[in-house]
Amino acid sequence: MVRVSGHGGVLALAAARRYGVSAMFTLSGGHIFPLYDAAEKGGQPLRLVDVRHEQTAVFAAEATARLTRSPGLAAVTAGPGVTNSVSAVTTAWFNGAPVVVLAGRAPDYRWGAGSLQEIDHPPLLAPVTKRAWTEHETAKVAAAVDEAFRLAMSPHRGPVFLDFSLEAIFGQADAELADLEPLAVTGPDPGDVGRIADLVRAARRPVLILGSDVWLGGAEDAARRAAEELRLPVVANGQARGVLPRGHDLLVTRARSVALRDADLVLVVGAPLDFRLAYGSFGPKETPAQVVHVADGPGGVAAHVPLAASAAGDLAGFFDGLAAAGHAGGSRDPDWGARLAEAVRSAQAADGPLLASDAEPVHPARVYGELLRVLEDDAVVIGDGGDFVSFAGKYIEPARPGGWLDPGPFGCLGTGLGYAIAARLARPSAQVILLLGDGAAGFSLMDADTLVRHRLPVVIVCGNNGAWGLEKHPMRALYGYDVLADLRPGCRYDEVVRALGGAGELVTAPSGIGPALRRALAANVPYLVNVVTDPEIAYPRSTTGV
Repeated sequence: MVRVSGHGGVLALAAARRYGVSAMFTLSGGHIFPLYDAAEKGGQPLRLVDVRHEQTAVFAAEATARLTRSPGLAAVTAGPGVTNSVSAVTTAWFNGAPVVVLAGRAPDYRWGAGSLQEIDHPPLLAPVTKRAWTEHETAKVAAAVDEAFRLAMSPHRGPVFLDFSLEAIFGQADAELADLEPLAVTGPDPGDVGRIADLVRAARRPVLILGSDVWLGGAEDAARRAAEELRLPVVANGQARGVLPRGHDLLVTRARSVALRDADLVLVVGAPLDFRLAYGSFGPKETPAQVVHVADGPGGVAAHVPLAASAAGDLAGFFDGLAAAGHAGGSRDPDWGARLAEAVRSAQAADGPLLASDAEPVHPARVYGELLRVLEDDAVVIGDGGDFVSFAGKYIEPARPGGWLDPGPFGCLGTGLGYAIAARLARPSAQVILLLGDGAAGFSLMDADTLVRHRLPVVIVCGNNGAWGLEKHPMRALYGYDVLADLRPGCRYDEVVRALGGAGELVTAPSGIGPALRRALAANVPYLVNVVTDPEIAYPRSTTGV
């Protein structure tokens, strides 16, 4: 039992720090001054990172959670501070990121009289959090924050929102916190694992798809062991990229279309069966593949598509059980692995001319051809954009898991600067590369100021095609023309970062990309490489997401 005394801010951070929280992302607001006082002089030290928009604070907390697999903490002031954070909280909800958002609130004693920024926040956040509620009593603040963190970290992980009335956070009280108990780990039903093992043994052309929850659940090593033991070709998504490093003989992400088109069994672990995975429809039309879905909790198992089998529970336990249950079946098509390996080689060979393209304006693939030359194995690569970032997803295969961050299925632009702030703090010795579309830059580039003020060197590569490419080309295809899809050609986003105290440069020729990247990596300041790319190049996507 831990006894804590002080105002509500001290009680809140005493509870938060027990969960390994070392930083709080925020934008200053009077309703939450006690949180700052607790961190600064109240005996509950945390690094305070103040940003320029509340959504950046929550995006940074989300990225902290996704990179460290410990909870992220954001604090926002009442009213617009909360409403400004909603898109970022929703992104954390879709990504299953354990984030706690603490917020201020107008005083109870004047509730209903029209206090400054008076609005009932929890109903706004309830649909996109595991729980959203208000604590009205100072003595209960510590226990409420403790509950928020435990709930956020319990599978299926996700954001939790807790606000405090003005009286609760500014008031003084004594509180007791029970000793921390390890989070309960619930393994999958052995019978479910056995049925899935039987399907794997009987499959002729199986494919294993790994999603971000494999990383977030600490199952990456068990996943690799199972894939290698059972000789399962692997397609890696999200933060599971790198579970099998680039060049691994079972990694067939570059042959994804062939693998999912021709498979007779698709085992999806740690990813929802959403638009990114054809809603769970795989294999030939005449003989669709059997689909197995495995999630870290029962609520994550798909209900919209027929499943041959499913399991729910600890993902490491699932992979260990699957590997122990049997070996690769004798019914396996002996040519399946070789076919996929050849498809990978063909895709990589086709990449070569684009990655080395000398076309002017610059082909966006050339940016990645140069980036791959300088990218280190432990780099954190962040994508925030449309077509420009889609090219990144195609060409960049991380060497290690957990180093890829994109907005995920909610598709919210503006994540990039918040993710980059968190990445530099979480991985201080690693390269941090933010791939930023010029459209996305409009949502958060002002937070380059945050990078500068907090001395967080990050390399930002802006793919500047002067357009909303993800809308421009589809609208042309539908209507024969486009409107509201153009931005200013050649806009000097690099000068924005320089004006904020960082550095940057404009690149208009393919030969200038590599030298600019090397200068950026050596600069040790926030540095934006502004590459003007061809607006007529559209990413050849296979889904519209609807």
